[in-house]
Amino acid sequence: MSELWSLTATALLEGYRRRTLSPVEVTAAVLARIGALNERLNAFNFLSEHALDEAKASEARWASGQPRGLLDGVPVSIKDLILARGWPTRRGSKLVDPAGPWNDDAPATARLREHGAVLIGKTTTPEFGWKGVTDSPLTGTTRNPWNLGKTPGGSSGGAAAAVAAGMGPLAVGTDGGGSIRIPCAFSGLFGIKPSFGRVPAWPLSPFGTVAHVGPITRDVADAALMLTVLSQPDARDWYALPYEPRDYRANLDGGVQGLRIAYSSNLGYATVDPEVAALVRRGAGVFSDLGARVEEKHPGFDNVESLFRTHWFSGAAFLLKPFTAEQKKQIDPGLVEVAAEGAKITATEILDAQMKRGALGTHMNLFLREFDLLVTPTLAVPAFDVGLECPPGNQRWTDWTPFTYPFNLTGQPAATLPCGFTKSGLPVGLHIVGPRYADALVLRAARAFESARPITLPNLSPT
Repeated sequence: MSELWSLTATALLEGYRRRTLSPVEVTAAVLARIGALNERLNAFNFLSEHALDEAKASEARWASGQPRGLLDGVPVSIKDLILARGWPTRRGSKLVDPAGPWNDDAPATARLREHGAVLIGKTTTPEFGWKGVTDSPLTGTTRNPWNLGKTPGGSSGGAAAAVAAGMGPLAVGTDGGGSIRIPCAFSGLFGIKPSFGRVPAWPLSPFGTVAHVGPITRDVADAALMLTVLSQPDARDWYALPYEPRDYRANLDGGVQGLRIAYSSNLGYATVDPEVAALVRRGAGVFSDLGARVEEKHPGFDNVESLFRTHWFSGAAFLLKPFTAEQKKQIDPGLVEVAAEGAKITATEILDAQMKRGALGTHMNLFLREFDLLVTPTLAVPAFDVGLECPPGNQRWTDWTPFTYPFNLTGQPAATLPCGFTKSGLPVGLHIVGPRYADALVLRAARAFESARPITLPNLSPT
């Protein structure tokens, strides 16, 4: 039998049903794995004192034939931007008081509790989730399990590093410009940014309606299972979509035969690392082998970086507005710089950006009448050295993430999964973008690709 910490949630649940696996033993194995690796990876900044107690309660429910919900006994981590009752949510910042009070669960945390998941702890994030790598003044630097000298990406970098390293099969991440897809691409995992509103979120992100909540997993089936749980309704999110009582595992193996897929190597304007470009091109060919009709075609919109920056940087300015000049000395200098730029943006510029955002969304709606899906690279570069916001030649994290944030602006579902490795052994992500609300279609296409190209995990020894 495989090491308990290496099993997917789907495999764990089947083992619990058959009484061949124990939630207590699985949770103990995951906690031992965290104890062995976290000092090197810095994926967790808080561990629950009650995880084993929750596992014991789960084991009793399974023994009585009365499991609770869909995730009973499965270890799950929570990104440290998301509220969890009784746990400090520090958000990577020295300015957040750990004393709280911490009386509320965010919707995602509440749904996981209701479905019996074992909540094991909080994963690291850059300060307030502001950038595409994971280091913060509070928690330091998080590292990539494939190469400890490289970044795992961000802002859900701790979550991705944890899942890739065997420190729990499931993690909740957030994605306001790529923050699920970036670290999943750098860490060789599956991650999906669902359609905006599909997963209820509360409180609303200071970065507004570009921010999504979603799963980070080791395979597509686990993400479909997790999305089924996370998408259940919560009245606190007034942006949430009407609840769709569906199981995202249904028809997951339906394949891509006959689907029309647009493949865009660079969206018509982005500069992409040659190794990344070659691997993604070959990955797009896999869909042809699986029976889809793949056509190389750019979606036809211009570079939207300035449009995204207007939304994101003004959000950063709003976020830091309550802090004094003295307090800002304790904040990540890059975030302070971004907020200062955002403070210069006028109301007219914000309204203009909102109109242009609407036009972009309409453009993609029309483009995806001709195609079922769009496939691109997830990122323009492979993972780079830890401690940097950008690889050499770039100024801000938005420079090397041209494929992710456009689809935060449009609210479309978008997923990443690995399509190969660079010569230096770093994973490269392939990006699947679907029409608004077509989350199930994106999952089905990802599952087809994964069936042809199974996801592998890093061989990270605890010694």
